[in-house]
Amino acid sequence: MKGTEQAQTQPTNPSPVSPPCPYDLNVPDLSRERVAEIRSLVEANLDGYRVHSAAALGQGQDNMAYEVNGELVVRFSREPDPARRAQRVDREARLLALVAEISPLPVPKPLFTAAERGFLAYLKLPGVPLLDLARPQRLVHGKVIAAALGELLTALHGVRADRLTDLAGTDDDPPAQWLSEAVETYAMVAGEVPALHRPSVEAFLDTRPRADSYAPAFSHNDLGIEHVLVDPVSGRATGIIDWSDAAIIDPAYDFGLLYRDLGPTGLDAALRTYRSDVNPLPALAERAAFYARCSVLEDLAYGVEKGEEKYIENGLTALGWLFPA
Repeated sequence: MKGTEQAQTQPTNPSPVSPPCPYDLNVPDLSRERVAEIRSLVEANLDGYRVHSAAALGQGQDNMAYEVNGELVVRFSREPDPARRAQRVDREARLLALVAEISPLPVPKPLFTAAERGFLAYLKLPGVPLLDLARPQRLVHGKVIAAALGELLTALHGVRADRLTDLAGTDDDPPAQWLSEAVETYAMVAGEVPALHRPSVEAFLDTRPRADSYAPAFSHNDLGIEHVLVDPVSGRATGIIDWSDAAIIDPAYDFGLLYRDLGPTGLDAALRTYRSDVNPLPALAERAAFYARCSVLEDLAYGVEKGEEKYIENGLTALGWLFPA
């Protein structure tokens, strides 16, 4: 997965097998049928290319992902309805093409799709998920990475609405709904929250949220550090993955995830490089803190449910600045 730049041409010399990347969840071992399907689709669409290896990468609610020859990522949609499946794959491929035009950081660029099979393939981006770096490394590189992400969000939030027709829906739940769901989530993870943080968490959950006005914007909509790729040596951001949730949202939301994962210095660094003529930064930062406090409980619940220690550790660390004693 190491490298300095994503190649833009079709691969011709398969790379040696590299270890599977720890994306989100474990995927069951590949069946012979799935390996045969991957080989058939890749070799039919990349002239002269031969599949020598395949490994499970991860699965989420929407997709199952695999690595081919250590250099391709191939995904299968989990949507059961054939028409909706084809529509989603086609829509995401067009969305990624748009994002690639405007993003200052590399993003996956589809090599080809087989929409009717729910299949999308792209060259693997270099780097490792920031979540996989040890916390001391994150602290060393966090400000530089956050500054790059502030520039990314400037570019995304500046996309004109007419370029998003049929590509991005709206995901804009009111603060009261966020808080209500956070209350339910806390009930599931209260035992995991250290006692010194519980009064602050419970005071937050008992507060009526403000309903500030803002200009909705196109954004990644899941910009946690599991989706930010970095060079493990230099700490330089090398790419942003998993755009399946991209939508028109409150522009403060992705800043909230940066605040949750990179702390106050990370949020400050991202805001320093962010530019907006329509969303004042003080209000943006205040809403970001609200989303960070809601989402950290969600991340803890995810980590507990799936046995993902990295999410639990990250969430418990974030409690220190989101809910100080």
